[in-house]
Amino acid sequence: MASKSTQVDAPIFVRETSHPGESPTGLVFHVERFSIHDGPGIRTTLFFKGCPLRCTWCHNPESISRQKELFVRPERCLDGCAACLEVCPHRALRKSAGVIEHLPERCQACGRCVAACPAEALEMAGRRIGVAEALAEIEKDRPFYDESGGGATFSGGEPLAQPEFLISLLDGCRARGIHTAVDTSGFAPPEVVLAVANAADLILFDLKCLDPDRHRRFTGVSNDVILENLRRVARLGRPLVIRVPLVAGVNATPEDGVRLADFLCSVGGIGQVSLLPFHRGAAAKYARAGQAGQLDAFQSPTGAALAEWQQLLESRGYKVRIGG
Repeated sequence: MASKSTQVDAPIFVRETSHPGESPTGLVFHVERFSIHDGPGIRTTLFFKGCPLRCTWCHNPESISRQKELFVRPERCLDGCAACLEVCPHRALRKSAGVIEHLPERCQACGRCVAACPAEALEMAGRRIGVAEALAEIEKDRPFYDESGGGATFSGGEPLAQPEFLISLLDGCRARGIHTAVDTSGFAPPEVVLAVANAADLILFDLKCLDPDRHRRFTGVSNDVILENLRRVARLGRPLVIRVPLVAGVNATPEDGVRLADFLCSVGGIGQVSLLPFHRGAAAKYARAGQAGQLDAFQSPTGAALAEWQQLLESRGYKVRIGG
């Protein structure tokens, strides 16, 4: 899921179309409650599935594909159990030495095996959800938003890749008085970026790497569209936070920090930067997807490197937060 793909210079999204009069639906893979890392206060974060980037260190590998996917936890498989094999109509599962194996080339992500498994050794990433259902999920935690100044955050994946669904959710939250934040890479058509920025209360704008060659190498896409879209959002004067995933060997040198500070000063209108040190928390996800070792080549920046970045950005007048 995080392997290299064809590199592109402009975002191309497949939009979900609804029948006339129908509310749009979206593909999501997780709803996280009581989040404190995705905007102010206590938040409910809705993770959209599907992303045009292929960041090789991605912490949410299940978010990348636009399709539903089956994940396997072989360590949970019960001896002598064949429930999943019996219900799979496509023969996309088999057992070898008592351990379940997934054959993705046959799988149609129907979910029958997940429902049949008594040990939760199988998990389906991705479900289609309507606007009303999503808003009902968000409203469950409203007392916590009111108490903490929190709200709903839309993350991914790339939420701007499902613009009709996203904007419907933003409008629905506004009508209910719920604060909204959108976490985006900015790799989207300008008209989508501006529409979302105007509809959301806060944009969390991820900048992966300013060096164009390294950006292509590690994400699969050009950063030209991303940087220009950031300029567009900044000109709107809307609340905006820059988030930078710091990965040693990718984008975490002192020179990278100076380049970022200079660029943000040239953009203007930005007050806060969040530095997100790389960690290996997603290693188990890659293992369940059959990609164990995907993160082995990446390292966290040192404490000294983080401190140097923080000092540099604060010296330029930015409020800096370590972590989301």
